[in-house]
Amino acid sequence: MTFAQRTAHLAPEGAYQVLARANQLEAAGKDIIHFEIGQPDYPTFENVSRAGIRAIRSGKTRYTPPSGMPALREALAEDAGRRRGIEVHPDEVVVSPGGKPNLFFPTLALVEPGDEVIYPNPGFPTYEAMIKVAGGVPVPVPLLEANQFSFDLEVFDKLINERTKMIILNSPSNPTGGVIPAPDLVHIASKARKFDSWVMTDELYTRIVYDGLEAPSIATLPGMRERTIIVDGFSKTYSMTGWRLGYGIMPRPLAERVDLLLTHSVGSTAHFTQFAGLEAVTGPQGKVDEMVAEYQRRRDVIVDGLNSLPGFTCRKPQGAFYAFPNITGTGMGSSDLANFILEKAGVALLPGKAFGEFGEGYLRLSYATSIENILEGMERIRAVLQ
Repeated sequence: MTFAQRTAHLAPEGAYQVLARANQLEAAGKDIIHFEIGQPDYPTFENVSRAGIRAIRSGKTRYTPPSGMPALREALAEDAGRRRGIEVHPDEVVVSPGGKPNLFFPTLALVEPGDEVIYPNPGFPTYEAMIKVAGGVPVPVPLLEANQFSFDLEVFDKLINERTKMIILNSPSNPTGGVIPAPDLVHIASKARKFDSWVMTDELYTRIVYDGLEAPSIATLPGMRERTIIVDGFSKTYSMTGWRLGYGIMPRPLAERVDLLLTHSVGSTAHFTQFAGLEAVTGPQGKVDEMVAEYQRRRDVIVDGLNSLPGFTCRKPQGAFYAFPNITGTGMGSSDLANFILEKAGVALLPGKAFGEFGEGYLRLSYATSIENILEGMERIRAVLQ
């Protein structure tokens, strides 16, 4: 078959490829420890699930406005605005089935063929995919381990120019767990204003931060609210990956254009899912705090374990639930080492190269799993490395 060129570059996400191989090994009788998938191991909070069930039973299974139920958009405007310290109008909120439409559709609405888009590397693979689908030119900026995996600002300053239509940020980061420091955000914002660039800030993990840290949003800085797209969702914060519920916050004219893209693609987000989301946002938040506290305990255990492995060094991530150890001391490439650990130790994890060229020399491990699994996984890896 002959396919349109705009899809020629698309490839599977590495996490799903590794998961498929791990499932094959499990089917053959091998016991596998899973660190490859970035999915909370907690069930959806009980009050949220009950709200979704009540919604189905009461007939909330109909179409809704493409950008979401008014009540949910109002709740998100209040909650997201209050948490970030900005004023958000409900008309600036776009609800979507998962977070990815609010990555893809603003990109399609803004980026013309030939426009340049700066994005973090290593980074979420969808960034490069959506830039290319829109006809844009992907411009990767390396993340510096020495700066908690924030942008290499010297490289950033050399790459940004009059053709830079958009800058993509992700803080806390997948795959590194890094949080962009406030001074770096100020620097990036000044360049965005200078070159009249949009900023898309992926803040899906904004509430999963540790040690009393906060992940500031670039949208709060002077002159940035009108040129910033905030992408957030329910999957990680409320353990709602399968519910497919996300949202974006953006200037009203762009929100109206994204509404049209939703209209002509997915139509709308599931009705009952939005009622579950409404309960998640407006209901008790204690479970979120408990989950984050547990992730911090797991983080400490996995980082200690990784730093005890020969050839590994690992910085303590500030947010999300990923460890991103440097494995250059092993003398192996990330793909070879990840495959070796899976086949020999029965531990599924991801090569840093799956997140871009500057991810080489690292592995990504999700610690959204039990401490028992983390300890067992570290011992298995230690045994095969030795």
